[in-house]
Amino acid sequence: MNELPVGGRPVYQFVVSFTVPPSHHEDFVRLAAKTAQDSLAHEPGSHRFEVVADEENPDLFYLNEVYADVDAFNTHAGGPYFTAFFAEASRYAEGPTWLMRGTLVGAPTAR
Repeated sequence: MNELPVGGRPVYQFVVSFTVPPSHHEDFVRLAAKTAQDSLAHEPGSHRFEVVADEENPDLFYLNEVYADVDAFNTHAGGPYFTAFFAEASRYAEGPTWLMRGTLVGAPTAR
C-alpha cells in the first residue's frame, strides 16, 4: 500500500459524490473498489482511494481520493482506470458532484 508523502511535498485530495439507484449499488461499489485497487497498484502518485456509503441516504456514495499532487491526479484522470470507471458508472450513476478539492496545508495531524 502506498503511503502519504512526507517532508512538505504537496498532497492533493478531493471528495466527490455519486447518486446510484438501488439496483446498481453493488455494481458501483465493485467498480469503484476495482478502480481503487488498480490505481493504487499501478499509479505511483495515487495514495488513497476510499468508497464511502452515506449513512442517511443509501443511494449516495462518496469517493475520497488522495494523490501526491495535482499532476498525479491529472495523470490518473487521463489514464485507463479512470476511463473504464466512467465508461461503466455513467450508464447508471449520477455524478460526480465535487464536494471538496484542494492541496493539504501544514503538517498532517492525527488523533
